[in-house]
Amino acid sequence: MARELRRSLGVFDAVVIGLGSMVGAGVFVAPGPAAGAAGSGLLLGLALAAAVAYCNAMASARLAARYPASGGTYVYGRERLGPFWGFLAGWGFVVGKTASCAAMALTVGAYVWPEQAHAVAVAAVVALTAVNYAGVQKSAWLTRAVVAVVLAVLAALVVSSLGSGTADFGRLEPAGDVTAGGVLQAAGLLFFAFAGYARIATLGEEVRDPARTIPRAVPLALGIALVVYLSVAVSVLSVLGARDMAAAAAPLAEAARAAGAGWLVPVVRAGAAVAALGSLLALILGVSRTTLAMARDGHLPKALAAVHPRYQVPHHAELAVGAVVAVVAATADVRGAIGFSSFAVLAYYAIANASAWTLGTARVLAAAGLAGCLLLAFALPVSSVLAGAAVLTAGAVLYAVRRG
Repeated sequence: MARELRRSLGVFDAVVIGLGSMVGAGVFVAPGPAAGAAGSGLLLGLALAAAVAYCNAMASARLAARYPASGGTYVYGRERLGPFWGFLAGWGFVVGKTASCAAMALTVGAYVWPEQAHAVAVAAVVALTAVNYAGVQKSAWLTRAVVAVVLAVLAALVVSSLGSGTADFGRLEPAGDVTAGGVLQAAGLLFFAFAGYARIATLGEEVRDPARTIPRAVPLALGIALVVYLSVAVSVLSVLGARDMAAAAAPLAEAARAAGAGWLVPVVRAGAAVAALGSLLALILGVSRTTLAMARDGHLPKALAAVHPRYQVPHHAELAVGAVVAVVAATADVRGAIGFSSFAVLAYYAIANASAWTLGTARVLAAAGLAGCLLLAFALPVSSVLAGAAVLTAGAVLYAVRRG
């Protein structure tokens, strides 16, 4: 049975997969809660989130070029810090992102057919698992289409908002409602808009010439995502203001309505559904590859390490991840119950930065990324911190039991 995955992705496809993760459903929903936390300091939170993401991206890119295997920080932590830290990173990623997969699936259902959200969510998971099963190149092609649609919708929103008579750029200036804690919490919420660049690293075994491709693709994807998020934040904030932005359930759709572009409201809703599909596709890709790497090392059942002889994808891992996500999406509404995912993913990137520190180069960036991850993690709501810490503790106990 084949043990290696096929290297079929170039720079363009790697950038698109990263964008498919970053410019996803988060851009349609994250600005609202972030505005609620930071008020008129929303753009400060966005800048801080981007700075932490940049440090993390550089760490991930350097590590991925050196260790071009599936698994991302699970592999880097294992190789640079030891087996326990690698396991903890992989555990946090798999558990946290599996919940995120279910949330994205339910987001698709909520936008497409609210009355049958669970059924639509399960159908979306089954369809995208089938796409991933057929090979990573098929996933890359579908992601291209998703990214093109979402960017077109966002561009129409930005142009309509900034060109309307309701846009007031005075709303962009920080006012008396800005606090350091609020800006930090907003940065923590917005950070996950940028977290998709890790998907490029987790696909390291499927990228052509990884030492050259990954260090180019990661900053490119991150830079494009930053421009998109900044444009959207400026346009929506200038039309709605921080208070109305925070109160809106769908801030981008509300901005289109306030700008007098009523025709754009259903387009934005459709764009949100497509974006959620793109995020779900990329998440399933990333989680299945980390599952593959952990199974190869015996931390998960060995059967999950199987690679399809024809498609050269981790088909058992993909089917297992798809099945778990489908069950969760069918039985629970997890959108309000995945705060632990935020904490777990920041812990994942903290381990990535600590691993990058041991390389002996660009240590300032690695130290800044590590400090930034810890700062944002503990700036999250207390319930998220406690839930995330409990998940990581459960992983540590599982590791100790298995070792014992």
